[in-house]
Amino acid sequence: MRGLIVALALAVTASPAPAADPVLLHAAGSLRGALTEVAAAFESADGTKVVQAYRPSGLIRDAIAGGERAEVFASANMAHPQSLASAGKAGPVVLFARNELCAFVRPGLDVTSANLLERMLDPGVKLGTSTPRADPAGDYAYQVFARAEAVRRGARAALESKALNLTGGSDSAPVPPGRNAYGHVIAEGKADLFLAYCTNAGPVAREQPGIRTVRLPAELAVGADYGLTVMNDASPAAYRLSLMILSPAAQRILAKHGFAAPGLPRE
Repeated sequence: MRGLIVALALAVTASPAPAADPVLLHAAGSLRGALTEVAAAFESADGTKVVQAYRPSGLIRDAIAGGERAEVFASANMAHPQSLASAGKAGPVVLFARNELCAFVRPGLDVTSANLLERMLDPGVKLGTSTPRADPAGDYAYQVFARAEAVRRGARAALESKALNLTGGSDSAPVPPGRNAYGHVIAEGKADLFLAYCTNAGPVAREQPGIRTVRLPAELAVGADYGLTVMNDASPAAYRLSLMILSPAAQRILAKHGFAAPGLPRE
């Protein structure tokens, strides 16, 4: 912690002159829209370029652990950045955003919050998720399955056995550039119902107007905590970027993109 405090002090007092090298930002794919906007604001204010890489958080964690150069890591969970901190590669992990899971449903399929579990268990319904361990969205989906066990005995095993891990893995089928992965796989007929972050509701509706977003009932609801960390050998500009992500201005951008932003002041 002392090292982080010293680095933050340097970042705050350092001149905002352009850095010799760009800041390397690695972030969860669900953050692309929000952090692209935050990075543009940072570049304008700080004069330092941000090179952005968006992938599933588990794959980012593995790449950094394997030696890939990174400076700021914005993950869709707390565990992946914490594992890097525990390994001595990064500083403390800070909660900077929250999300939750929703169900995205193909046109014509009768799904409501009340009958969601019944529809997920239906053998005729193709249930899609992201890939667990590689992508936290998949891990959160399997937490939904675990919660379903308390509602209906045997539901967890049934859901785990039928779930199709369609996105977020190292060998997942590619998605056309600029397209939302979940809307795409539903439109392609690979899934009838997909558990993914609620922040996808806007992009999916714009690309595939017929796909509906259904909120999970309280007994199945699962939230997602997003963690931010800075690598130990990061530049002062990387710490300034991390402070920007935690600032009220950036938190408002995250909120605009559908995230719960814990850094916003109470009104």
